Amino acid sequence: RVGSVKPTTGTYPVVYDERVAASLVGHLLSAINGTSIARGSSWARDLLGKQVLPTGLSLIEDPHRARIGSSRPFDGEGLPTQRRAFVEHGVLTGWVLDLATGRKLGMASTGNASRGTSAPPSPSTTNIDLTQGVVTCEDLLKQMGTGLLVTSMIGSTINPTTGDYSRGASGFWVENGQLAYPVHECTIAGNLKDMLLRIVPANDARQHLSTRVPSILIDGMTLAGA
Repeated sequence: RVGSVKPTTGTYPVVYDERVAASLVGHLLSAINGTSIARGSSWARDLLGKQVLPTGLSLIEDPHRARIGSSRPFDGEGLPTQRRAFVEHGVLTGWVLDLATGRKLGMASTGNASRGTSAPPSPSTTNIDLTQGVVTCEDLLKQMGTGLLVTSMIGSTINPTTGDYSRGASGFWVENGQLAYPVHECTIAGNLKDMLLRIVPANDARQHLSTRVPSILIDGMTLAGA
């Protein structure tokens, strides 16, 4: 980007634009996937029944949502699908299971099997909704004051066992709630367990998408730049 710079290394708030915010929810869904839980290799393995998102936020799967191509009445093993909350009012309520992972964990399948043509079924999700906030993305930027607005991500280093998070990012530096200049090739770091407990959602999720996640503000992120 013309005129882009690297931000000064330090601790800052970060707003994830709604185009990239779904990746944060994706990391949580990967952590509660039955395959990772059965292997004992997930940072969320001990969090069932505990707080993983701020109170008031829920993460819901609705496989029956109308006019969405990924909707399905049955999963890849022929079991009926249903609307369910993986996280309800901030509390983790269950895993994402198919028959095999459910059997390993002594639980019933949650109807989340997905299959292809060359591999056995595995757990997956569809039509995900994160509870939206009541403010716009512009309001989040004003609330942030000074920090980074992320519009694209570059690469990924996620430790699935500990939740340590490090990703390259680009976007715009924000000062006094206003876009100041473009930012290119900085690194954002933190720990997913702590990050997810601090998220503040906006109200700008796009309704036609299968995964509906709004812009998200997270305070206290480590930025490595100049």
